[in-house]
Amino acid sequence: MSDGPLLDEQVLPLRRVITTEPRFSDRVFRSVVAAGGLTSLAILGLITVFLAYRGFEVFKTFGLRFITSFTWDGGNPDAGVKPSLGIGAMLIGTIVISLVALVIALPIAVGSSLFLTYYAPGWLRKPLIILVDLMAAIPSVVYGLWGFFILMPHAVYWAKLLHKYLGWIPIFDVPLPIFERSPFIAGLVLAVMIIPIITAISREVFSQVPLDRIQAAYALGATRWSMIRAVVLPFGSSGIAGGAMLGLGRAMGETIAVYLVLNLAYKANFHILFSSGGSVASMIVNKFGEASSFELKGLMAAGLALFAMTLLVNFLANLIVRRTSRTGR
Repeated sequence: MSDGPLLDEQVLPLRRVITTEPRFSDRVFRSVVAAGGLTSLAILGLITVFLAYRGFEVFKTFGLRFITSFTWDGGNPDAGVKPSLGIGAMLIGTIVISLVALVIALPIAVGSSLFLTYYAPGWLRKPLIILVDLMAAIPSVVYGLWGFFILMPHAVYWAKLLHKYLGWIPIFDVPLPIFERSPFIAGLVLAVMIIPIITAISREVFSQVPLDRIQAAYALGATRWSMIRAVVLPFGSSGIAGGAMLGLGRAMGETIAVYLVLNLAYKANFHILFSSGGSVASMIVNKFGEASSFELKGLMAAGLALFAMTLLVNFLANLIVRRTSRTGR
């Protein structure tokens, strides 16, 4: 029997057409993502325009003194007393409290992320990850109330110990033995608030370390800790830096928690254990209800300055991530 007719009757498959044109679903997804990004940029732009419009008169009146002056006096128009507005002390307080929170939170967050990624057993890892994620969703007023009623009595004792043994360092010295509602306590509360953020970002970066590098380190006789030092930490340094700066930005903009646990005073305080200090956000909350029309414009200008400072922190975070990005050795 001849196979010729059978071969003739076979139908050859159609050639596959290779094209770079995206599918309909890809175009829809790209449009949705682009719309979301543009919406975020538009909202940020509108916030900036609104704050700049409301605070322009204050910047025009005081100029750079609004940033550098340490005096906030609304004046008395009826008595002919002109206002004198400046947020220099509050800017310093914001930076001091945020740095205290970052110094406390960063090692705890990095250690927690390493434990969750490389040390915790499987039955414990998932509940702890869920707990850390839930901590990031707790409202700030809850942290503030917890800090005021629960944390503060213990933190006062810790502050006294720091002053007793490290009082020779200027930042741990106090002019008077008053330790309640200090920048140190506010920094502790903010540290608890930003630990989940830094932990989540660091854990995500650590989980993406190439498996072949980890196995190569073990094959060369490395212990788990030496593998982490030689491979994981260098690989995740950029993620740690980015998470730290993101947590710093969160701490700088926090309002209610700082307002509840800090004794607001409109002067620069570099003694972190002393009961005095403030931040731009807490000052806005404290002054907003009783401010005059011109003071309201000053508060809007203060909000614009805080907004610009937060953007600067994000820019520095991007710069640090680019410069510290490197692979494990």
